[in-house]
Amino acid sequence: MISKVLIANRGEIALRVLRACKELGIATVAVHSTADADAMHVRLADESVCIGPPPSRESYLNIHQIVAACEITGADAVHPGYGFLSENAKFAEILDAHGITFIGPTAEHIRIMGDKITAKQTAQELGIPVVPGSDGEVKPENALEVARKIGFPVLIKATAGGGGRGMKVAKTEADLEEAVSTARSEALAAFGNDAVYMEKYLGKPRHIEIQVVGDGMGNAVHLGERDCSLQRRHQKVWEEANSPALNVEQRMKIGQVCADAMKKLKYRGAGTVEFLYENGEFYFIEMNTRLQVEHPITEAITGIDLVHEQIRVASGAGLSVTQEDIVFSGHAIECRINAEDPRTFVPSPGTITHFHAPGGLGVRVDSGAYQGYKIPPYYDSLIGKLIVHGRTRVECMMRLRRVLDEFVIDGIKTTLPLFQDLIGNQDIANGDYDIHWLENYLASTTDA
Repeated sequence: MISKVLIANRGEIALRVLRACKELGIATVAVHSTADADAMHVRLADESVCIGPPPSRESYLNIHQIVAACEITGADAVHPGYGFLSENAKFAEILDAHGITFIGPTAEHIRIMGDKITAKQTAQELGIPVVPGSDGEVKPENALEVARKIGFPVLIKATAGGGGRGMKVAKTEADLEEAVSTARSEALAAFGNDAVYMEKYLGKPRHIEIQVVGDGMGNAVHLGERDCSLQRRHQKVWEEANSPALNVEQRMKIGQVCADAMKKLKYRGAGTVEFLYENGEFYFIEMNTRLQVEHPITEAITGIDLVHEQIRVASGAGLSVTQEDIVFSGHAIECRINAEDPRTFVPSPGTITHFHAPGGLGVRVDSGAYQGYKIPPYYDSLIGKLIVHGRTRVECMMRLRRVLDEFVIDGIKTTLPLFQDLIGNQDIANGDYDIHWLENYLASTTDA
């Protein structure tokens, strides 16, 4: 069994993992940059190790320093959280070579799903429906031929990408050359790899993702779906479980498809299979081989602690539930609280002068922030997540409206006012939105 976990991350996710470890009686080690010396997870961990200066490449992405911290503290496992090294196959291999358990998938599965072309081919082989697109990498010289075969509009995407970088739309043949060139340039700058592929561009899809967990021995379950369609620049802002767009039959059908695929793959740990959904059809876009930012809403409607499951599986104890054990109850919504201007989305680092988290039945706040905490300018602007659960979506929305008014974060700008605005919108109340809705809404309110 795992006895001591080093948490190779920062912020709210580091605190989330720490809490799960403490509940399981597992000792914890926090690693941190010099900028995060006063972070809450560092204060609460059993031990802490400074692994470098503020830049991520010299601290949270420094594999050598993290392995050294394991050896110094005697940590026998590493939880990577999300981001940073969570989907780095080389990191998983190095830990394995040092006899340290990586709380996540195998390096092979990380590598397969980390390349978008290989992931799509693997998904097809596993029986997961995919978006019509190129068979592999698209070069400038064959892009027009491939696009004509797929049919315009088309989407050009980086094979090694994510977060919207290296992603361009070509609505007509006239747009194609520049779209491919720009996507390749962005991909090279962001990921050191200019390879791109092409897919059919869907007009008004929703972003639906299925949570899966496998034990690495051929057993796997799904924990339903999350609707992550409210996005800005391909970054999720508001997530719901279950999706307002799906019925029980659709939910269970696509969930079982994903669970069966993970059984065939002998997938280990938590993962998320992501789809675009339009006109009753699901189209695979990628798989994230890690814990997702929005995992708490799945925990809210299932009562299953996903970090506990990750640790169980990594220690060889297997899953704590079968598919028949999983019962979906109520509705949950997560709002990502970022240290950003709610209109321009410009980051707003600084010192929090007042901090009051809301409470009450069905309310959860995952945040490492506190009064007096200084938000550093070096990292992602996410400072917390507000998760609300209710017996129905209507009850959930009513509760969310109340807790948004109760949440106080002063001294910096945050996205809380954006959510107070959205909660009063009729489209949101009706669950009638797609992946373009939020950007169109923001553009219309800015113009006004």
